[in-house]
Amino acid sequence: MKETAPLRRLFVLAVALFGATGTLFAQESAPTLDTGDTAWMLTSTVLVLLMTLPGLALFYGGLVRAKNVLSVLMQCFIIAAVMTIVWIVYGYSFAATGSGSLIGGAEKLFLKGVEEGSLQGTIPESVFVTFQMTFIIITPALIVGAFAERMKFSAVLIFTTLWATFSYLPIWHMAWGGGLFATWKVIDFAGGTVVHINAGIAGLVACVMVGKRKGYGATAMHPHSVPFTVIGASLLWVGWFGFNAGSAVAANGSAGFAMLTTQIATAAAALGWMALEWIVSKKPTAVGAATGAVAGLVAITPASGTSTVAGALVIGLVSAAVCYFCATSLKRALKYDDSLDVFGVHGVGGIVGAILTGVFVRGGAEDGQLLIQIKSVIVTAVWSGVVSVAALFITKLLVGLRASDQDETQGLDTTNHGETAYTL
Repeated sequence: MKETAPLRRLFVLAVALFGATGTLFAQESAPTLDTGDTAWMLTSTVLVLLMTLPGLALFYGGLVRAKNVLSVLMQCFIIAAVMTIVWIVYGYSFAATGSGSLIGGAEKLFLKGVEEGSLQGTIPESVFVTFQMTFIIITPALIVGAFAERMKFSAVLIFTTLWATFSYLPIWHMAWGGGLFATWKVIDFAGGTVVHINAGIAGLVACVMVGKRKGYGATAMHPHSVPFTVIGASLLWVGWFGFNAGSAVAANGSAGFAMLTTQIATAAAALGWMALEWIVSKKPTAVGAATGAVAGLVAITPASGTSTVAGALVIGLVSAAVCYFCATSLKRALKYDDSLDVFGVHGVGGIVGAILTGVFVRGGAEDGQLLIQIKSVIVTAVWSGVVSVAALFITKLLVGLRASDQDETQGLDTTNHGETAYTL
């Protein structure tokens, strides 16, 4: 018995050491909070909210006539509030949970289970929820530029809520929630399909179904404040670093490269649009340069985390050329009234960017990646188009779509909101 006692103690010690080592490995493999990542994502969240309030609001507000500027600002402002509630009540749950191909589940309705200590990777889940909330805020706000100056305020709220529920959430889940696009291995780093193609197609459908502005094509409809538009575009440019680099969900090399490619593509697109305008109309305009910059921001979005430097340059230049053609020649030829070129810039720019994402990949694209990207574009366009038609039809039945001729002539600021932007 005395001889076995040391062996027994050695065995017990070995078991204890093994258990401690196993516990240590388990602790190392579990997600842990990273304060650096968290700080960057808090900053990115603020930057993306800045894109809508006041960036997009000013960009769009400057492009409309003075009698409608408050209506556009109000639409962007209140959409931010509405989409916040949609996201926390059911949006986050149906986008980010579940294993379905097209839509998520109901596990996190009203953010059930999102607690102070719950993590998404290395950041608090609450921060991730709020970061993605800013994405659902800006996406339907983009659409309002397509039917600016003529849709009822009540119709805007109903349509955007329906569209966000049945188009934005499913496409989010397909791309980022483990759904269809994820199984196809689609590359969409920051929202080419989810945000820009999705919103751009909705804008095209909406401007056609709502109809042209009164006097469109016969009456001059110049931007009432080009400085507003340039300031808004500048805020969008700054905020887009949160949009793209923040989509790395970490303060790492991927975020850094996304920031670099974003700046390159935007600069190239602004210069490309300006050059085309200079050649065609003999004068480089501030509105053109601002619009070109936004086209570049849109196009680089899906590729920002994976594109090469040369690829970012090409994406910026190509998006400027294609978007310029669609926002001018194509729109005139087809005679649709996309007031602020939502389809011409966001829809077309998103399509260009999503497709070229499959061409310019650091380390080389996988076989078939280009075809995969094209498939995701088609699915997004069809899905958003069908949902948009249905949502607009329902909205028309409920409250009607258009303001009356008298209200449109007088301006939506006074007729919808009882206010004027400027007084003498």
